[in-house]
Amino acid sequence: MSELLTADRINEIGNLGFESPDPAALVAELVGAVDEGRVADPDDTGYALLVAVDILEQAGDLADALALATRAVAEQPDDNAYARGVRGGLLLRLGRTDEGMAELTALRPLLETDPDSMYLIDELAESGHSDTALEWLTGALDAILERTRTQQHASEDAQDEAAAMIYGLAQQRHDLREEQGLPHDEYDNLADRLRAASDHALDALDDGPATLLFWPQTEFTALLLRWPTLADSYPATWDEHRAQIERALVDASAMGGADLGVAVGTVADLAAFADSEGSDPTDEETQDEYADSLTGPDLRAWPPGRNDACWCGSGTKYKKCCLPRSRG
Repeated sequence: MSELLTADRINEIGNLGFESPDPAALVAELVGAVDEGRVADPDDTGYALLVAVDILEQAGDLADALALATRAVAEQPDDNAYARGVRGGLLLRLGRTDEGMAELTALRPLLETDPDSMYLIDELAESGHSDTALEWLTGALDAILERTRTQQHASEDAQDEAAAMIYGLAQQRHDLREEQGLPHDEYDNLADRLRAASDHALDALDDGPATLLFWPQTEFTALLLRWPTLADSYPATWDEHRAQIERALVDASAMGGADLGVAVGTVADLAAFADSEGSDPTDEETQDEYADSLTGPDLRAWPPGRNDACWCGSGTKYKKCCLPRSRG
């Protein structure tokens, strides 16, 4: 029997994506495992299909991508909003506008309740429906702001969630309007005020920018081989390492952090730094000081734009790479 398709392997295939010399082979590996029941965790079946959809989409094979997106919807009937959003976007790009809009419109209420639903806006904007995207963002902001005004006795958690959603919706709307060259309006001014307040909160919380030490995949492997005792300080896999960093940055941002980023380390540089300081390279303080010493291209700002290359160096767009990892 062929080996099982693990979550780590699915992630690895997603990182390779269309830059692989043979993306068709990657798609075949994913789909073959699904067809043969070889997905290690059955709950990852839909995920495997959606990674294959992404590879096909980037390669321009929209028809086959749509077929797999439809399968992904069927494979995860209890949690298929994202798969349905992907399918809706593909229908739009294939010129099946009525079907695509019907699919996405059914999901539109999520913009008022689910912080992770911004993929609906991405699908609209990327298929040439930016005006509709702006209309939906404005409507969601109207609804949430009205809800906060009328629900005076909401729990603290509910208030925090509403504030986070207002921030995210306002920033996405601001960015989309800026791309279209539209003049500032009331919600754009709100987005600016919220961002300025976030920057001010960081100044009150911290003396400077928050930068986390990040190891690219080859360096992560080399790090644990050179200093095995660090296995107790780091996650078991590189994929968990970058997911951990993404979640930490999201948490810092939610607390008002700004000027966030990652410092990209190498084993050779850490060893040289520790030697020059006469310190232990496995000591957490040494690693923090090493991260603080890095400059220039070794520093990457966070977060990148949703459509920009991900900060982890995978080459995949942020919204399809590390951004979803903050939800784990």
